Amino acid sequence: MNIVTVLQYIKLSGSEFDVVIMCIPKVAPMLLTRNLLYTGITRAKELLIIIGDNRTIGYMINNIDSKKRNTGLKYKLEVIV
Repeated sequence: MNIVTVLQYIKLSGSEFDVVIMCIPKVAPMLLTRNLLYTGITRAKELLIIIGDNRTIGYMINNIDSKKRNTGLKYKLEVIV
């Protein structure tokens, strides 16, 4: 059995597991996105267990905000090229 933490779901792009247990703690709202919830849910092939309170999970379902990532990648590529 592989144990995966919530913050590692994104790293498992395309991977699936028979059983996924998602623990959703009360954390900063910027981390509670619908995309993260969707990514975790879609990793389960047979069984999904979500642990967290209804209010936090409801917040994630309704949180469609996608934050702009300020990586500086565009600037770095312009300097290299």
